[in-house]
Amino acid sequence: MLMNKCAALLSAVLGVLPALAAQHVAIRPSPSLDSSEQATIREVVDMERQAREAILHRDAEFSARTLAEDYVAITPLGQVTTKQDSVSARKSGQLRYDAVDVTDMVVRVYGDTAVVTARADVKGHQLGEDFSGPYRYTRVWVRRGGHWQAVSYQATVTQ
Repeated sequence: MLMNKCAALLSAVLGVLPALAAQHVAIRPSPSLDSSEQATIREVVDMERQAREAILHRDAEFSARTLAEDYVAITPLGQVTTKQDSVSARKSGQLRYDAVDVTDMVVRVYGDTAVVTARADVKGHQLGEDFSGPYRYTRVWVRRGGHWQAVSYQATVTQ
């Protein structure tokens, strides 16, 4: 039971993790992308950066504001978590990130939807258990009412 609760909290936190690592992303103009698509990619990268900052500073309000009501995350252990789970994990203080280093980020845009894939090297603890290590993740952002919201996230432990 404790392991399931830990995995759910970890998933809730990792769901925001990719956003935190955006400072390591270089956006290079591509001849195949128009200026509007390039601007959208910059917006999404900035959302990822804000997410990273929020997780490092345990900012539950960021999650409350940017996770869609129907947000679903899948933990590295295959458990499903919701927006409410994610916000609660941030507020509880049981989840702590000491460092998040995001690399290999790719943002693909499909109209008002953006898919982010990246690698995140994490140092942190949940309920006293160390979950540090390398992860790969996918996050899906949707622009609704002019604002980006995360609708889906999945993290996988890598080596």
